[in-house]
Amino acid sequence: MLDHHHNPVDGNQCPGSEADRLKQDIFRNIRFNLGLDPLEMNRYTCFMGLALSVKERLISKWIETQKFCRDILAKRVFYLSLEFLPGRFLKNYLISLGLETPTEQVLSELGFDLDILEEEEWDAGLGNGGLGRLASCYMDSIARLRLPGYGYGIRYDFGIFYQVLENGYQQEKSDNWMRRGNPWEIVRFENIHRIQFYGRSESYTDIHGHQRYRWVDTQDVMALACDVLVPGIHDDFVTNMRLWTARSSREFDLDFFNKGDYIGAVEAKVISETISKVLYPSDEIEKGRELRLKQQYFFVSASLQDIIRQYLSDHRSFSGFSDWAAIQLNDTHPSIAIPELMRLFMDVYGLGWDEAWTICEKSFAYTNHTVLPEALETWPVDLIARLLPRHIDIIHEINHRFLDLLENQYPGSNDLAQRLSIIGEEGRKKVRMAHLAIVGSHSVNGVAALHSDILKTGLFKEFNAVYPGRFKNVTNGITPRRWLYQSNPDLSRLITSVIGPEWLSELDRLRQLMPYADDASFQAKWQKVKMENKKRLARYALRKTGTGVNPHSLFDIHAKRIHEYKRQLLNILHVIFLYNHIRQYPEGGDIRRTFFFAGKAAPAYFMAKLIIKLITSVSQVISRDPLVREKLSVIFLPNYCISQAEKLIPAADVSEQISTAGLEASGTGNMKFALNGALTIGTLDGANVEIMEEVGKENIFIFGLTSDEVVKTRQQGYDPRKVYEENQDLKNVIDLIDAGHFSPESPDLFKPIVQSLLDHGDYYLVLADFADYVRTQQAVAKTYESTARWTRMSILNTATMGKFSSDRSVMEYARNIWGAQPLPE
Repeated sequence: MLDHHHNPVDGNQCPGSEADRLKQDIFRNIRFNLGLDPLEMNRYTCFMGLALSVKERLISKWIETQKFCRDILAKRVFYLSLEFLPGRFLKNYLISLGLETPTEQVLSELGFDLDILEEEEWDAGLGNGGLGRLASCYMDSIARLRLPGYGYGIRYDFGIFYQVLENGYQQEKSDNWMRRGNPWEIVRFENIHRIQFYGRSESYTDIHGHQRYRWVDTQDVMALACDVLVPGIHDDFVTNMRLWTARSSREFDLDFFNKGDYIGAVEAKVISETISKVLYPSDEIEKGRELRLKQQYFFVSASLQDIIRQYLSDHRSFSGFSDWAAIQLNDTHPSIAIPELMRLFMDVYGLGWDEAWTICEKSFAYTNHTVLPEALETWPVDLIARLLPRHIDIIHEINHRFLDLLENQYPGSNDLAQRLSIIGEEGRKKVRMAHLAIVGSHSVNGVAALHSDILKTGLFKEFNAVYPGRFKNVTNGITPRRWLYQSNPDLSRLITSVIGPEWLSELDRLRQLMPYADDASFQAKWQKVKMENKKRLARYALRKTGTGVNPHSLFDIHAKRIHEYKRQLLNILHVIFLYNHIRQYPEGGDIRRTFFFAGKAAPAYFMAKLIIKLITSVSQVISRDPLVREKLSVIFLPNYCISQAEKLIPAADVSEQISTAGLEASGTGNMKFALNGALTIGTLDGANVEIMEEVGKENIFIFGLTSDEVVKTRQQGYDPRKVYEENQDLKNVIDLIDAGHFSPESPDLFKPIVQSLLDHGDYYLVLADFADYVRTQQAVAKTYESTARWTRMSILNTATMGKFSSDRSVMEYARNIWGAQPLPE
């Protein structure tokens, strides 16, 4: 693979072009950092040499950026998230640094291809789904906007899990993404913090006669910082995510060693370091729940200690802390930060309660990501009391003062106090973390207009009355750098050829595409790009599943976490309807369709895993039916991740966004698909509402009950069996599943799905929306038959996605919540 006539230049030479310098650096890093001979370069060593060379350039820019931030004393933003889902870094970094062309030139000379070389990098296993991906989009925009902002999270050794299909069933394998190391991280051995667990809280009197508390007899773990750099686009601004990894404490180990217990020392090390081992350990058992709470406190405590360390390097008192630091809690996972910052202020730095509370409240802001009451995180009081004894005292005091506030505002309203109390008294006492986050923050925001409205008028209606003005909306966004420029380079080039490159930083400029929507020549180029993307996905699907795909068929894609409310079940019921229809009318004029499914089910989520098995079983039956398979195919792509999404999204004709209305907070997949010219079929849920407003009702396929109608349908006594009896097409579909047609080896296999629909209330209203969904899919098919009309709608979808840039979202946070300013260029 290597051009053996090329001798690696030594470190003292200074070639003129960027390509020459990059080639020199690749050889130098292979020799001196990997300890290998560059003349024996293979794909992996070339990737590593390139990665280390790119990282060097980023580090130089990062150092200059941090000096600049310190010099102008800018307000800092700290984004606390238990998940980040950045995807692969290599191409993102090359694009940001403007190194794509020199890199391709160097790799060509060395006999490598960038697209193939990129496959050497595993997706970083730092997140699961939308929450982590949103956090990564926001970090990208923070850097693009030159905001002095930093991400804080956990550097997991293992990701959520690696999904494989065995006989059509999801099986979970360990996602050992770190097994060959991570060339991008910078381990900060000088940044290590002590994290305490267990022990007890004891009071004492300080030298001024004040009662104080200290946390003693604890088991300690050390948090070691690992930085991953985040550059702005074509800019010298570089910030970072700081991810914590657990290390055993030296004192803890020495205690065992001094007693001659070597095995005990090793066990203690292993146990303490499990904290950062795996993303989302199962919380089905008590030990799993305890580990999840440990993870949350571990990263929050380390982050707050680190933030305070930075603050105190330039300040002598905490009076200006909330003017210097904005701390954003991404969902409830980091909300233990509120009592932890109170503990640090009072117990470590000697502040009184009132001063500490005022600073805390002004510093924290909380983003809510769910409208499902059962999804709001709670922790048993006894678990927190055992694991974090000082914090349960602080939480009780916060709650006591909050209930006093309620009593002053609403005298004698005991029912209200019970509903809003941070401590839930029913059954096993629990701490309601969302309530803690609301009480302890100056701002609470939803993530789409509909979602925020539901929070203010439904889920948190009474909190909204207690804290008028605290609840806000910031509609989610996505970064166009990753989700159009990087993942769809051909479409990006086409767009740039007619409107210029400025859209990359100002996504609203895509509106300049609108006059081209009816241009036949431009439409033809648009169609060609889509076809090439579909062929690329077809090759990928063949490699991953062994199944061939016709790229001339309509690509209908449903890619997201497998959950009943996201209604992959509704989608596959429609596929079975089509299967029945084609068998009944084999000579009919049905268009050719390929349905792609991708997504992971939680390991303990029985129904979601059974839905995956139903999808794969239907796929198998269709593929064996010569009458049907020419017009219809179903593909389940295993192990959905960022790099797979980058292949799926540019190839989509139709984007499935069909959750039960009122249950999806926002969604960001809907934005990514529409940005790449896919047409949405969806309910009026989450950000679909705002997408419809932007693209126009005539350029989106909306169906189903609205969120208000969902509530009304349930209140009026919804009877799914009646819907089933009155719709013959639906009855035929359900009966086919019930009869074991798709599971002849185990006829009762899918009975639980049928029972959930007919006998257990069909909570997610799959049957209620079925007829309208089928009608709307027929409208999709009819529209697809007119290539010019379809292409026009596709262009207009891309052209109207400017609102959904994460740059807009982050600027709204900066202006309306953080009070932070972009740094001057």
